[in-house]
Parts: sequence; C-alpha cells; structure tokens
Amino acid sequence: MNASAQFLMPSEAAKRLGVSTKALRLYEQHGLIIPLRSAAGWRAYGPDDMSRAAEIVALRALGFSLAQVARVLKSDPEGLGQALAAHEATLESQMRQLAGTLEKIRGLLRQLPGGRVPTAGELTELLASAGELVVTFDLPWPWGGEQFELRHIRPLTCIIGPLGSGKTRFAKRLAEALPKAAFLGLERLAKSGTELRRQVGADPLLGSRIDQTLAWLVEDGADMTDALIALVAGLEAEGPTVLVVDMIEQGLKEAAQQAVIAHLRRRGPGERPLFLITRSSAILDLETVGAKETIILCPANHSYPVYVQPYPGSPGYEAVATCLASPEVRARTDGVVAWRPEAV
Repeated sequence: MNASAQFLMPSEAAKRLGVSTKALRLYEQHGLIIPLRSAAGWRAYGPDDMSRAAEIVALRALGFSLAQVARVLKSDPEGLGQALAAHEATLESQMRQLAGTLEKIRGLLRQLPGGRVPTAGELTELLASAGELVVTFDLPWPWGGEQFELRHIRPLTCIIGPLGSGKTRFAKRLAEALPKAAFLGLERLAKSGTELRRQVGADPLLGSRIDQTLAWLVEDGADMTDALIALVAGLEAEGPTVLVVDMIEQGLKEAAQQAVIAHLRRRGPGERPLFLITRSSAILDLETVGAKETIILCPANHSYPVYVQPYPGSPGYEAVATCLASPEVRARTDGVVAWRPEAV
C-alpha cells in the first residue's frame, strides 16, 4: 500500500471531518493541529492529524472555545472544569427556554376543553420559537409596497446589500412584522461598557450570562471593547423571540467578529432566531455558511430581495460576494452612507 495514500489534502480532510478548510487553518493557527508539509509546501493530514482534528471538531460542537479546546487536549483539569461549567450553563439556558415553550403548549392544551381557542398571536409565537414561522409583509420604500414572504426561519439569517440598497429599512420592517421581535440598532454603540454594566446590574442572571459570553469570546481572541459589550448585552437580553441586529460587525476587529459568529453558530436549537445585517466577510464567510443559515440579498437596483444559496453559480451569489469586504476595508469605510442626489 502506498504510504502517501494515508495522507489527505486539506479539501479531502475537511470533507471527511464535516468542516471547511478555513476551519482546519484556524485550528492550525491556534496550535491545535500541525499537519505535515510536502516538499512543495502543501499541507498533508495523516491518521494522527485526522484523529486529533476529529477531537477538536467534537469539542467545538459541544460549544467549547478554541482556548478551552486547547486546555482539554492538554489534559488541564482546571481548564476542563471551566469548559464543562460553561457548557453546563449553556445547556441549562436551553433547557429553561424549552421548558418555557413546553409550559405554554400545556397551558393552551388545558384551555381547549373549556372552549378557549388560542389566538393567532399565541400560535405564531410558538411557531417562531420552533423556527417554523412563515410571515408575509409589505416591503418599505424603495420597493413600493411589494410583498415579501419570510419562510423557513433558521437560527441565523444574514441580510446583505450594497450601500443604498434598503437593507436596513428591510430589516426594520422585518422586525415589525415578526411577533415579539426587536431591532438592535447602532445606538447600542453610544453607551460605554461601564454604563451598560450598570444598567444590567439589577439583573444578576443577565449579568452572569453577559460575563460568561464575554469570557468565551475573549478566549477565542476577541478584544474586550465597549462595542463588544454592547453587542453581547443586546444579544443576551431576554424578551424578544426574534432579534434583528444592525451591522453586527460595527466597532469589532476581525478576531472579535470571528469569535462572535462562531459563538452564534454553536447556539442550541432552543435559541431565538437572529437576523444579522452585515457586509463583513468575517461574519458572512461564504465558504463556511452552514445548513442552519440563510442569506437574503437586497440588490443594488432595488429589485425584489432574494434568498441566495452560498454556492458559486447560484443566483445572486456573485452579488453577495461583491458586497462583502474584509474587516480592514469595512473599518476604513466606517461611517460612509449612501447619498441620493436631489432631482433636478
């Protein structure tokens, strides 16, 4: 048997592991795996590398940060304890949310024999929590009242479009149409981290969730900034069953953006759906979009918003790719807005 047959190229290794080649490079950057190099400099993954990578993938699926994965692989008991405690807290949060939904269903069932029929709002709220809600609503300007059908709501939906495409208006209208949805706008950046912490101080559970999430993100490479604290505070706040976030990358460096999207992708099935307005390639990496994610494009010519599949050649794919920019470019264009000249 040819020994070289035991070694896999990055694309084949990624396919067998069920991850992207970028994920493999990220593991390598954090020192979690060190593949061999051919004479030409190509990476090659042998049996030991694949076994190690499979362990990393499994731990990441459990919700462990890359720093926690490193401690577990080093058999660090303290690090393992912290990682398991964080995973326990995540599972408990999911259980509370599922228990709440189950209790609502039981309450509606108890009322049926007495002739009390659930309202449409009560039923749609349950469907929204299960990701099965379908909503049709009138689009705002510049679409002039056309209808849009939001279907098959998945845990993560990215809304993208060039400057002046109307994506923010679309997202705000979406937040108005969905039951118990909220819009987390850029005004979140106006408050300092100290102010935000003081506001949540009256709610110990909320403060604990925010601290746990921030610790997780920092371990994965994010800088502790006011913008990050403001974002996490909005994401962790209770109340809305759906959250629409305006320019989620605003004020965050690349490492923070990567940590945030990795965290959001590992949320449990009971978590509320999130709609993220973005133009950052770190948030919407077309090579790593999963089956539980959706892309909605607002075209530059104000034609109808469309669903786009993350595959080259699919309708709208090139337009989405054109809208995306690296975090460095996004930072340089911070504050740039679309301008429509007055009619002469």
